[in-house]
Amino acid sequence: MFLSQQDFATVVRSTPLISIDLIVENERGEFLLGKRNNRPAQGFWFVPGGRVQKDETLAAAFERLTQAELGKGYAMGDGEFYGVWQHFYDDNFSGTDFSTHYIVLGFRLKVTQADLRLPDEQHNDYRWQTPEALLAGNDVHDNSRAYFLDARKAEAPGL
Repeated sequence: MFLSQQDFATVVRSTPLISIDLIVENERGEFLLGKRNNRPAQGFWFVPGGRVQKDETLAAAFERLTQAELGKGYAMGDGEFYGVWQHFYDDNFSGTDFSTHYIVLGFRLKVTQADLRLPDEQHNDYRWQTPEALLAGNDVHDNSRAYFLDARKAEAPGL
């Protein structure tokens, strides 16, 4: 179910969104980051992912999001649940007049890099990095960096 921009703005202004983030690892132990085209986190390197739609099961959302974000659909069972995070942003999809709050379900997914067909709708560039390299870079958004911190710290930041 897709909402009008006005209805979606009311939702974002009023309540947290539920999303799935994909912590995607290739054969070399590198992780996929895309440079975001859109708000929030516009211009930052971020892991792929997206919102769960109303009346959509998590399994259906996982398959839809992997197809949309990676160019190949994966079943939820192909991934490994990695935890729950909270993401807070000062801006929103339409500007800076209200904030955005996500409750994020993280899933790790191992892939064969050559199988992916990375689209450019959400991200205008992609790169694969080791956890050490992405943690050292200040152009990786803190919400994505959190997935690669010490497991004791990353279990549920902000909860």
